[in-house]
Amino acid sequence: MEPPSTPGNFHAVFAISTNVPNYPGWATQVDVSGDTLLAETPINGPDAPNGGLTPTHAAIIPNDTRLFVANAGSVQGGLDAVSSFTPAFQSTVSSGFGPVSAISLPTQTSNITAISESGNLVTATLSAPLNNVPVGYTIVIANVVIAGCVPPTCNQNAYNGAFTLLSNSGTTITFSNPNLGLAAASGGTASFPPQPVFLNSTQNGAMYVANYNTNSVSAINALQNVVSNSAAVGVHPVSLAETPNGLKLYVANQGSNSVSTLNTTTLSPNTANGLVAGFTGITPVWVVARGDSQKVYVLTQGDGQLVTIDTATDTVTGSLSVGAGANFIFFDPYLNRLYVTNPATSMVYVFSDTGGANDTPIQLGTISFASGSIPCPTGCSPTSVTALPDGSRFYVASYQITSSASPCPDPTVNVSPCLIPGLTVFAASSLTVQYPSAPTLSLLTWSPPCTGTSCPTGPFATNQYALPPVAGCASPVLPAVYAPGATRFRVFTTAAADSSHVYVSLCDGGAIADISTTEGNTNNGGSGTPADTLVTDLPAPYAGPSQTFGSPLQAPIFMLSAQ
Repeated sequence: MEPPSTPGNFHAVFAISTNVPNYPGWATQVDVSGDTLLAETPINGPDAPNGGLTPTHAAIIPNDTRLFVANAGSVQGGLDAVSSFTPAFQSTVSSGFGPVSAISLPTQTSNITAISESGNLVTATLSAPLNNVPVGYTIVIANVVIAGCVPPTCNQNAYNGAFTLLSNSGTTITFSNPNLGLAAASGGTASFPPQPVFLNSTQNGAMYVANYNTNSVSAINALQNVVSNSAAVGVHPVSLAETPNGLKLYVANQGSNSVSTLNTTTLSPNTANGLVAGFTGITPVWVVARGDSQKVYVLTQGDGQLVTIDTATDTVTGSLSVGAGANFIFFDPYLNRLYVTNPATSMVYVFSDTGGANDTPIQLGTISFASGSIPCPTGCSPTSVTALPDGSRFYVASYQITSSASPCPDPTVNVSPCLIPGLTVFAASSLTVQYPSAPTLSLLTWSPPCTGTSCPTGPFATNQYALPPVAGCASPVLPAVYAPGATRFRVFTTAAADSSHVYVSLCDGGAIADISTTEGNTNNGGSGTPADTLVTDLPAPYAGPSQTFGSPLQAPIFMLSAQ
């Protein structure tokens, strides 16, 4: 056994996992030095027991003292909230997270005075109108009780849930409900939920959240755990980035093909209409800020552009093509690089964040993961990138889905098609494949074969490298508009702050792959193993109904690293 790590060497990685409907997602903290799970908790709180449904994104404030998780709970008929709790820092024992607080977000609610169904069309009469709630947006019906309805022959909660609004005329709304033959009822509430989907902050005292359904951004006081301000932005915000100097906030609005620019102090618009001038991209999906706060970069999925915004003037100064379907930007502050993944075209793009005209990025190279490529000879979909802070290597997480017409090539997985996740290691200096024995690391087995006295044990079979696909883990490659209930990342990767480990979340496998990047790792029974070796697979928490690996209910969907 290795000696405990010293506080100076303590580092942590966090993961959030989604669950089956009506069961809360969970947060997990990984001890980097010990290759162990340090803390786990359901991401809801006593004041909002349904506030941890459908987690979508997580962020931590710069001093690493508080973690925030956005939960679009209304997708499952629960509550929309941001969970907030303290990590188990400066400890190598399982001390656990601090108590979870559920931060309520602005929600418009009206009482239901009458509700009835004809066919599957439901008409509800409200005590007060839901103002400025457009057709096509989500509403939540809750606490409607059907008189005379006695379970199990009748479902008392059949009216309740999240629905798409079909009409809104003052105090009368309509929507479609798949439950047929419902008797007229009264009571309950109709709400216009915010659906939080993204978090970001460069301040210790604040956290900002993008609210997809109400087209708004809220500022959270990180010390008091309350919303301090909210502001309208474009249609369906899906990503945001605060500049490192803490002065401006940029919001990617996928529904209106726009980028909002806000003053962080008041959330007031920075320009006359609060939108970046000259932005014409289609379906923006991700936004990051440069380390010197002078530039912001926006990725558009619909037309595949990497757009540069000058923060002094809030204008577009350049655009580079990365192909329709691009889904993610990783900003490497150590090498001043931008990495873009495109699962639709099986491409990864590498840019220097400066060097082009008007101080825009310049392309350093492209890496193909298409069939016949060196990284993935059978063809893969790259979905995310991370890089070691020491500047030596970067890692691309990808997956491939085999043909349904052929048996799964992994004999341990008796389904077709099957999913094969992988991680490819590249030398940062040359952009070439680094891993010495195979183009892509298998993420489900010990490699090379473990010969120590206490070999690691995991949730997968010996030599298994594929997974049965899980429907809830399917990521839309090119959605018209991102839906809060969709999984953004089927596989996602992040690196530890000390460059010693890289982690990959496996949604379909219900686990987190733990890769040691240094030679000679001895944790978990390894002995003199080479760099970039899979150490173990850390299981996501068991929660909700009984589950087995290969059909996970807790599915890791996002990770982040802390100092």
